Amino acid sequence: MTPVINKTLPEFEAMATGGVKFTPQSHLGKAVVLYFYPKDNTPGCTTEAMQFRDQHKDFLQAGAVVFGVSRDNMASHEKFKQNLELPFELIADTEEKLCHMFGVVKNKIMYGKKVKGIERSTFLMDAEGVMRAEWRGIKVAGHVDEVLKAVKALKKAA
Repeated sequence: MTPVINKTLPEFEAMATGGVKFTPQSHLGKAVVLYFYPKDNTPGCTTEAMQFRDQHKDFLQAGAVVFGVSRDNMASHEKFKQNLELPFELIADTEEKLCHMFGVVKNKIMYGKKVKGIERSTFLMDAEGVMRAEWRGIKVAGHVDEVLKAVKALKKAA
């Protein structure tokens, strides 16, 4: 079942770095930012992760937890997290279950060949587990600021 704006997230379970098991129920009471990115250690993904890292305290103060999601495996995620000193966990979606659930798997053209890739996308759930915002096919520049603004607006509305 695909998540829909203003509806509760369907139940799922995913493993993240640090041995954390993520479920929508496990974070009730806090807003949740799930950002999907194509690949660890690539320029755009590194920049995006560093921007979430640099504003992490602001997300926490606004009552939100941040999780990055990609198809990379746990070993790759642990190394990426360590290298960038990321204060949040990364979900390893090696079987693409979350990627397909959220509809972020897209056909792309890379070096003239059709490949299946992840469309950079972010989803925001409120403290009750209801999806309140989605950003699809985003550009890294300014995106984290926009997400933080939406999180703060959620907190004010609560």
